[in-house]
Amino acid sequence: MRVIRVDASSATILLTEAPAPKVRDRQTGEIAKDAVSGEALMTVGVVFIDEGESSLIQVTIPESGVTDGLTVGAPVSLPGLIARPWESVFNGQQRHGIAYRATAVAPGAFPMAQAG
Repeated sequence: MRVIRVDASSATILLTEAPAPKVRDRQTGEIAKDAVSGEALMTVGVVFIDEGESSLIQVTIPESGVTDGLTVGAPVSLPGLIARPWESVFNGQQRHGIAYRATAVAPGAFPMAQAG
């Protein structure tokens, strides 16, 4: 599948859900692991605001990429943010979406107002 780099340089990204372990199997409670490093994965909820439009998204990050000082409602940065389209068939129903992944989540700042 194609990986799309997301340019977040002009966006405001606000934390809406604190980091939590990404569950691979809801029945067993198994935590998802990175396929390459084997590191546990976490998810965070954010609102991504850019050019007057906003989207609520879930972003997966490695456990080591979660930094201290995160506050729900505060701006964050998501270095290395990528989007990966996906599709699957579950119980005969075709499903599709976009999975987001970043190398870390860290306290951020509101972008500077652009001089007009």
